[in-house]
Amino acid sequence: MDEVIERWQAIRPDLDTSPIGVVVRIFRASRLLEQGIKDYFEANGLESWEYDVLATLLRAGDSSTLRMGDLAGAAMISPGALTNRIDRLAAKGLVTRATDPDNRRLVRTSLTDEGRRLADGLIEGHLANELSLIEALTPEERELLTGVLRKLLLSLGDHG
Repeated sequence: MDEVIERWQAIRPDLDTSPIGVVVRIFRASRLLEQGIKDYFEANGLESWEYDVLATLLRAGDSSTLRMGDLAGAAMISPGALTNRIDRLAAKGLVTRATDPDNRRLVRTSLTDEGRRLADGLIEGHLANELSLIEALTPEERELLTGVLRKLLLSLGDHG
């Protein structure tokens, strides 16, 4: 990246090339982090999206149950994509779906005992994997980066 920026500065010194250093590095870091997370879950027999849904349900607390709309929002995916994902997880015996007894138009999704054991059993390894992916940063740098990225995401309209 430094070489690319230097070349642009040599060819077009009138341009502010600083965005390249930020945007492209975030892009590249995102791809590398995503691959590291994907590799961890594949080694444990899951796709990363499967774990995301299971972990979202696990975070719901004791019931590990959410309405589909709430689950879609918490998992940050569209309701249509969620339906397909829930179908696949249900086929694996990791979640169940049931009509809400108080409102038959609502569907609630819950972890099965197997789904709960799987999600709960992977969280420590997942966090250790994530830590290994960012181990080049000190705790202070991680905290600083978290704040800077939060500010950037909010400015881009991400309120999740």
